[in-house]
Amino acid sequence: MFKAVHYTDIPGEKVEDGASKGVVVRWLITKDDGAENFAMRYFEVEPGGQTALHSHNWEHEVFIIDGRCLVVCGDSEREVSPGYVVFLSPNVKHCLKNLGERKLRFLCLIPYKR
Repeated sequence: MFKAVHYTDIPGEKVEDGASKGVVVRWLITKDDGAENFAMRYFEVEPGGQTALHSHNWEHEVFIIDGRCLVVCGDSEREVSPGYVVFLSPNVKHCLKNLGERKLRFLCLIPYKR
């Protein structure tokens, strides 16, 4: 299978989990595209927004495209900016908080086999 589309052609979905604020996700590559192992997602977080503080039994790989954010992972915190890569371990509470005055944009990959 082959897919080549501009990310803006994929609809964004507002994340409404009660704890996230100002977050939109686009599911760029999924099982529907033939991807059997990983999903690729694109996130935008409004200034002052953040993802929910949560944990689950799978890892995340994150690439920061634009903006400044604070990554909280367990007892650790780190400010990151464009070009940073972030690994978030399974079963550790984590979130990303937008620290800037423009949208935070990042790619996040997660495995299907959890």
